Amino acid sequence: MNRRFCIPLFGLLLGILLGLLVRFEIPAVYARYLSVAVLAALDSSFGGLRALIERSFSSRIFLSGFVSNTILAALITFLGDRMGVNLYLAAVVAFGVRLFQNLAAIRRLLIK
Repeated sequence: MNRRFCIPLFGLLLGILLGLLVRFEIPAVYARYLSVAVLAALDSSFGGLRALIERSFSSRIFLSGFVSNTILAALITFLGDRMGVNLYLAAVVAFGVRLFQNLAAIRRLLIK
């Protein structure tokens, strides 16, 4: 297996293992923030996987997208909470659409 794939795969497996073994509860107040953060992470991960398959992956683009998406989503959620409006749904819809688009592109690339 290519070394380039080993480190991210190891990190993913370690994260899954830690998630299964460590028990912690997130207060309900932060549930929206966590859901948006998870979607931002998944969106960036699928986008990075797609770029890797297309041989156009850049760690700078990946990390900057990951951080900026997470910050923007948290900001939208925070502003919505302050205004009493469910603005986090805009981020959920945007990340959801991008997730399915990236997944479809990955599927097409793998089938070719």
